[in-house]
Amino acid sequence: MSSLLTRRKEKIDDLAASAGTSLAAQAFRRMSRNPVAITGAVIIGLFVLLAIFAPWLAPKDPYERYLADQVQLGAGIIPGPQAGFPLGVDVDGRDMLSRMIIGSQQTLVVGVMATLIGLAIGMLIGGLAGAFGGWVDTVLMRFVDVMLSIPSLLLAISIAALAAKPSQWTVIIAVAMITVPIFARLLRGSMLAQRSSDHVLAATALGVKRHTVVLRHMLPNSLGPVIVQATLTLATSIIEAAALSFLGLGDPDPSRAEWGLMLGNAARSFLDIRFELALYPAIAIILVALGFTLLGESMRESLDPKNRR
Repeated sequence: MSSLLTRRKEKIDDLAASAGTSLAAQAFRRMSRNPVAITGAVIIGLFVLLAIFAPWLAPKDPYERYLADQVQLGAGIIPGPQAGFPLGVDVDGRDMLSRMIIGSQQTLVVGVMATLIGLAIGMLIGGLAGAFGGWVDTVLMRFVDVMLSIPSLLLAISIAALAAKPSQWTVIIAVAMITVPIFARLLRGSMLAQRSSDHVLAATALGVKRHTVVLRHMLPNSLGPVIVQATLTLATSIIEAAALSFLGLGDPDPSRAEWGLMLGNAARSFLDIRFELALYPAIAIILVALGFTLLGESMRESLDPKNRR
């Protein structure tokens, strides 16, 4: 009985506190008391700080072959943890800890750039389809349906394989393209829902121009679900980029410190010699993807109207 009264009191307090506040403020208040959201935010915050300050945090030059003379692949010897090298070295004798720290920067760039490019193209397609409807909506959505009919990883592999000279941008563009249909359909659905809302109908009845109604009334109120999806897509973008690098369709330079590339190189050739070379980047990718997923799911729950009742 007491627990029921406590929950009712908390709900009444939430309703009283939410009076006169914006939807974003209410969502932030709920997320600040959600352990799952806090955990995700902490993981992402640490990852971003690590990536930003990576050049200053790396104890050694990640490209210098310090212990190359001790690496003996024929005998299956790759030096492990020792003084000055807490995580040991890679197959070329480079400090693994420094490469992991610098690799966070490259991984963040790949994930963020792929998500932003996919978000921009998807919002353009979804925005046009939701704003104009009719034959524009039909043509654009059939194009999106074709992209959705192809498995995402297969589509990314196909796009990456078309590149005459693979590079890091090959991975970014390939991953970005598989996120386009997600953002396009989501924004289009949100904008179609806004077309029948009272404030849009009132603005149209008052003679407000079509582009003004779309840009000032429909689009701003449709961005919430898209922003939440972008957070979730960041996690999948990092995983998809790692998969392409693992398959050898990413950056052809094996010396680049990037988690997906490091995982692919180690797992393909040196897993039986020293499995930690693949374990370290794999754990880092899993943790970062988990952080974005936890935060994205918490944002979705906080913005869900059912949870505000």
